[in-house]
Amino acid sequence: MINKKHIAFLAFLLFSFGNFSYAQENPEDIALVDNQTEDNFYEAMKQRGIENYDKAIVAIQKCIEKDPKNAAFQYELGKNYLSLKNYVDAESAFKKAVELDNKQRWYWNGLYDVYYQTKDYQKSIPIVEKLIEFDGNMREDLVSLYMNTNQHGKALELLKDMESKSKLTSTMEYYKLKIQESNAYTKPQKEQLEEAIKKNPKDEQNYIDLIVLYSSFNQEDKAFEVAKQLEKEIPNSDWAHVSLVKFHLNNNDGENASKSMFKVLDNDRMDLKIKHRVFNEFLIFAVKNLTYLKDIDKAIPYFDNDREINVAKEVAKFFWKKNDLENASKYFDKGIKKNSDDVEAMELYLEVLIQKQDFQLVSKKAEEYLESFPTQVGFYFYAGLGYNQLKEYKKAKNILENGLDFVVEFNPSESGIYNNRFNVNFYKQLIISCENLNDKVKKEVYTNKLKQLQK
Repeated sequence: MINKKHIAFLAFLLFSFGNFSYAQENPEDIALVDNQTEDNFYEAMKQRGIENYDKAIVAIQKCIEKDPKNAAFQYELGKNYLSLKNYVDAESAFKKAVELDNKQRWYWNGLYDVYYQTKDYQKSIPIVEKLIEFDGNMREDLVSLYMNTNQHGKALELLKDMESKSKLTSTMEYYKLKIQESNAYTKPQKEQLEEAIKKNPKDEQNYIDLIVLYSSFNQEDKAFEVAKQLEKEIPNSDWAHVSLVKFHLNNNDGENASKSMFKVLDNDRMDLKIKHRVFNEFLIFAVKNLTYLKDIDKAIPYFDNDREINVAKEVAKFFWKKNDLENASKYFDKGIKKNSDDVEAMELYLEVLIQKQDFQLVSKKAEEYLESFPTQVGFYFYAGLGYNQLKEYKKAKNILENGLDFVVEFNPSESGIYNNRFNVNFYKQLIISCENLNDKVKKEVYTNKLKQLQK
């Protein structure tokens, strides 16, 4: 049978680590000095588990009275104060825990939680410096703290050290680029990099930093010169291809431009901004040289993890502006498959299909989308329009009337605010359906609605 002491210890393990983001070793068992302390500790764990933090504090304070030098008790006290957002007492308790035992990471983490929640970034810095001894990944937190306290020099120095040992994450790459874009670092860094390249022309990183620096200021000619120099000194460097893409495109050399583009896209260390720029340059070329669209198709999946830009959708818009309906519809379809929640892409796709006069596909796709988005009035409209064009008026009328529940009724007093053009077209489609079905009663109802909207 499990006794109360075992339950208390299990509770300690359960609730001690619930609030931390990092894996930690199990703490040593707490030496409970007597049965009363054991009961109080168990009560504290129980009350914390049901979020009665005030009662948990009372119980753990009784434990501290019996054993004031027990760091784990102080830590538990701090956690309960932190849950109550009593930051002053939480800080005091965590500090005592650290003073009693500075070798336990979770005690330092408690202090970091206090300072982070109160946005006291200056106090957070020495704590995170200590936490790095337990986990090197905490260096990313330190970079963020340096950025929040405008210590860009220290942030850049740390970023360079991190980059020399492993690939930077996208967030760290963003911070590095942001620092490099600031006027305070542009000129001296440019000069330092140029001097470093002269001293050691085989060190790829200096070229990379200079290319990124020039690219961030849209100084592509200068970035290209650095890339050419890099290609000469280190022919196998992927970074040389950042600017070589444009060079090959200017020479109408699509084959080599494509090879250079994929060198860039394949490189995980390159910033997403650079990859987008290279891709866009090649896209402009491919639109004029359609044999290279196969390379665009191969390139799009490289951006599948981009949470901000649906590349296939943007390519579709690009072709639509060029009035290339075939490719516009193709890439809108790809974009929707990439992001099945993109209602805007679906509606744009349907508009393109209407321009193509592919009304069979308009109705089919609109009804497919309605299965996932039954409250989107636009999909009822497109399905109805498609069926009207196919002379399937009964289907058109049924689906349009189903959509009426989601049509916003027009209020003339709000005419300056509400754009009723969509509703006008909705009722026009209903009138077409009713007229062809000889439903004079419904036609009159919808005609009056339309007149009201057109006032």
